[in-house]
Amino acid sequence: MNAATTSASSPSLAGPPGLRQTFARMLRVAGAQGPALRRSLWLSAAAAAAQGLAFACFYPLLAAVLRDPPDTAAAWRWLAALGACALADWVLRWQAHGFDYSHRLGDVTHDLRVRLGEQLRRMPLEALHRRRTGELSAVLAGNVDEVVTPMGAVSAIILRSLIVPAVAVAATLFVDWRLALAMMVLFPLALPLHRARRRTAARTMHDLAAAHARTAAELVEYVQGLPVLRAARCTGTRAARLQDALAGLRTMQEDAQARDMRPTLLTASLVEIGLVVVLALGVWRVLGGGLDVAALAALLVVVVRFAEPLSMLSGLSAVFDHMEAGFAQIEQVLAIPPLPMSSPPAVPQAFGVRFDDVDFRYAGQEAGEPALRGIDCHLPPRSLTALVGPSGSGKTTVTRLLMRHADPQRGRVLIGGADVRAIAPATLNALISVVFQDVYLFDDSILANIRMARPGATDEEVEAAARAAHCHEFIARLPDGYRTRVGDIGGRLSGGECQRISIARALLKDAPIVVLDEPTAALDSESEVAVQQAIDALVRDRTVIVIAHRLSTVVGADQILVLDDGRIVERGTHAELIAADGRYQAMWQAQQQAKSWHPGQAD
Repeated sequence: MNAATTSASSPSLAGPPGLRQTFARMLRVAGAQGPALRRSLWLSAAAAAAQGLAFACFYPLLAAVLRDPPDTAAAWRWLAALGACALADWVLRWQAHGFDYSHRLGDVTHDLRVRLGEQLRRMPLEALHRRRTGELSAVLAGNVDEVVTPMGAVSAIILRSLIVPAVAVAATLFVDWRLALAMMVLFPLALPLHRARRRTAARTMHDLAAAHARTAAELVEYVQGLPVLRAARCTGTRAARLQDALAGLRTMQEDAQARDMRPTLLTASLVEIGLVVVLALGVWRVLGGGLDVAALAALLVVVVRFAEPLSMLSGLSAVFDHMEAGFAQIEQVLAIPPLPMSSPPAVPQAFGVRFDDVDFRYAGQEAGEPALRGIDCHLPPRSLTALVGPSGSGKTTVTRLLMRHADPQRGRVLIGGADVRAIAPATLNALISVVFQDVYLFDDSILANIRMARPGATDEEVEAAARAAHCHEFIARLPDGYRTRVGDIGGRLSGGECQRISIARALLKDAPIVVLDEPTAALDSESEVAVQQAIDALVRDRTVIVIAHRLSTVVGADQILVLDDGRIVERGTHAELIAADGRYQAMWQAQQQAKSWHPGQAD
């Protein structure tokens, strides 16, 4: 976890923030709608003050009515004042709730998700890969709704719970300062319990949000992996892990409810007992002749209204704590800084690639060996370079640094002499086409999946790329042709068909640099021939990097780099490396022997 992430989450761990900090967070989250939310909060505060004044009118109103004889003129004046305050409360509340019941709340939710989406595009892919899909889904879907939906309504109720009693106490000062003082004591008595409950709840809500994210991640992973799990007869094993997450979430929810119940009940009981004491004090003052019956009747009305918001405050603060946990999750994502850009910006005019003494270590692996050490190589323009070596040797990491998923801790990665750190992300992405071994197609039409490489391409250009990738024939046989939906992750197509659509996408992009992650490794012979023909069209006159597992596919490479333990241990052409009788030659012999092996053959 980086420093930004730690600081984003620290309020949840250090203790509950005050209302001022929570309101400030709300305004930040509201973004462009922040002024509208601020206006709504001020209107809610003004409405609460108007309601408090309306209750304050009961003192002179009842005094006029219960006077002997009644003071009719005064009673009507104070009744009119009470009605004016009540009307002001209603109008101001109506205006304040316009934030909740208009398009603004939806705009905040939409804008926040757009901001999170933009952050996902800016943040280093290395940081993105460290997060599980379900956890990000929980932030983008659940946390956004949990934070935004109650913002206006709950804030209005919190303000009303604080302001109405404050105004009522101020009004009581003009009637009997002793009663007002007794009422003011209730606030300090209730606050310690309230703060203690919030300190406990802050940590609980933080853990609860983490449990929700873990459960969401397990659900997504389980659903996505069901075909494999069924084939391996591991659904029960994997379900046990999912059940553990669900059971953990249930236990945490039960613990949270149990911890919250006692402080909430104690706070409500303290408020009710305290207000009974205030009424008893009022009765004692009446019996002693220090207070008239009218004032006591008005006090009864005010105290009843006084008790309700104070009793609700503890329960409502739990909603605020839940919102704070959502804020923390969202801010953790928004706080991840993008990779820095070097100055001045550069736009390569040539497309050779150079790794200049590159060292790289993945975040969180500071104690282990670097993933790459002293990588120094030149990939000339319009050449084919193969990266070979055992699993974990650093082949994929080399290509990730070229695509700037992360930056090396030492050395430089250059395209046409320009450091990739000085190339704008959009420009860099336009320079490189990638064909992965595991193709990801979106649940959309074939046409849309190919066109995403160049959104402005015509149907004719998409078809031309498909023909060049040798996939037009099977597309034409589908019921809806290019409009056929491919299913989730391309599940309605075979592996070879998905691979050829991926190559068509790369052809349509027409980038000068191509990265191939052994796209034929998992294909049958017939599909491999078709895909290899498509690759031949893709790599023509381009700078090509191939991650190769089967050495027979890169015999004709201009250069072969052999990686082991993050280092380049050999380099040269196929013939040169065979003659060197080193690591590559041993790998070649092992693969040739594997080709001649048959099931049941004796050792």
